[in-house]
Amino acid sequence: MGRVHFVGGEKGGVGKSLTARVLAQYLIDHGMPFTGFDLDHSHATFSRFYEEFTSPVRVDDFSSLDSILEFAESDPEQNLILDLAAQTAHNLDRWIEQSDVFGIFAELQYTPYLWHVMDDGVDSLTLLARSLERYTSDDLQFVVVLNFGRGEDFEFFRESDAFAELAKRRARILRLNKLETRLSQKIDFNNSSFWAAANNRQIMSLVERKRVAVWLDSIYKQIDEVLNQAKAGQQQ
Repeated sequence: MGRVHFVGGEKGGVGKSLTARVLAQYLIDHGMPFTGFDLDHSHATFSRFYEEFTSPVRVDDFSSLDSILEFAESDPEQNLILDLAAQTAHNLDRWIEQSDVFGIFAELQYTPYLWHVMDDGVDSLTLLARSLERYTSDDLQFVVVLNFGRGEDFEFFRESDAFAELAKRRARILRLNKLETRLSQKIDFNNSSFWAAANNRQIMSLVERKRVAVWLDSIYKQIDEVLNQAKAGQQQ
């Protein structure tokens, strides 16, 4: 059974592509085959770092979006990562509703995950509430990613109605710690995968490679919990 990961949040600059890249590296490091789809054609950040695994898709073109489902049908054991662009929810929602996308994935025995990446601002919280209203299927695994590289105080989120609703749905909340700015810059300017950043001596010093590895490990442990929780729920 494959998994399909919708990595979004609708707001620009909250770390959607960063989350997609970490998830991609997790699957690579754990020997899980995956294919990525980059729906952010204006930036194409996901494609830039994981080009050999990723194909571009136009979110405003149903035939382009349909290629995701065609690929899923051709290889149902594959994991899929969809890096969603900001402010594209309208087009994506039309495709999902008119094509019964989640129904198709269910037929193909895919488990769908919605990763909502957010900063600590009110816009991210408002968009999260809208996503919770829009997507109510019990089969959809909701994951909220708190990006501490884009915010430091998520107290308003924890006091919100959206947080209470997430608790009812047994959704997971993942903490994405900030990676030191200089390390992020080195990775960006070298177009480096996270594996290379943690292992390549030509890119990072010994201590910098260790910092990247520690940062990744803290996120990997949380991803383990996300995926294992869903697996346990399916077996009950």
